[in-house]
Amino acid sequence: MSIVTPYKDSKSSKKEQVATMFDNIAPKYDFLNQLLSLGIHKSWRRKAINLLRESQPKFILDIATGTGDFAIEAIKLNPEKITGVDISEGMLKLGREKINKLGLQNTIELKSGDSENLPFSDNSFDAITIGFGVRNFENLEKGINDIYRVLNKNGTLVILEFSKPRKFPIKQIFNFYFKYITPLAGKIFSKDNSAYTYLPESVKAFPDGDDFLFILKKAGFKEANAISLTFGIATIYYCKKTQ
Repeated sequence: MSIVTPYKDSKSSKKEQVATMFDNIAPKYDFLNQLLSLGIHKSWRRKAINLLRESQPKFILDIATGTGDFAIEAIKLNPEKITGVDISEGMLKLGREKINKLGLQNTIELKSGDSENLPFSDNSFDAITIGFGVRNFENLEKGINDIYRVLNKNGTLVILEFSKPRKFPIKQIFNFYFKYITPLAGKIFSKDNSAYTYLPESVKAFPDGDDFLFILKKAGFKEANAISLTFGIATIYYCKKTQ
């Protein structure tokens, strides 16, 4: 899998570039998410969190938490504690402000953390969620292996990520929108030309569908399933750690 980075001229690692990129776009991130997804991302997030209702997790880790939207949605599961980690301090700052405003700071804690070297002991969480974050991992397999490590036995991993539509005409519409509209909107509103050019490039490079299920199974996850959303624009990956 080729490594796609936000800033082609930079000598920094992908991890460092991604952190810089999210710091740059943090002030406009929520606004652009709403604009570019036409609000659909909210229903995707609800569906992903609903998959955890049956298992009633008490301790949840939200990786690549950004401004905390997934962590806030997970409050509906009535957990004891939700921990969100991200490598972008700019995003975390906005997330903490949002959580404080909602009065959820006693349940949700956001902290700086690297998805490939999670600062937690083995078997720490009943459920782990990741919303639109895995394609930004520098080393995808290393990240998935570390997620497996910190998840409890019988714990559940739920990942929401963009995927590549395969059917006409959705494939053509999606490709046009991602290639031309998304970077233009990003350039106008976020003032970071590279960030929203990186978005379609990273989606294109990500091993979605069966290829990603293979990576999850290789790490040891069982009952790995992919649920296609909105004509294949996004996918929920759902799997369990059973040993």
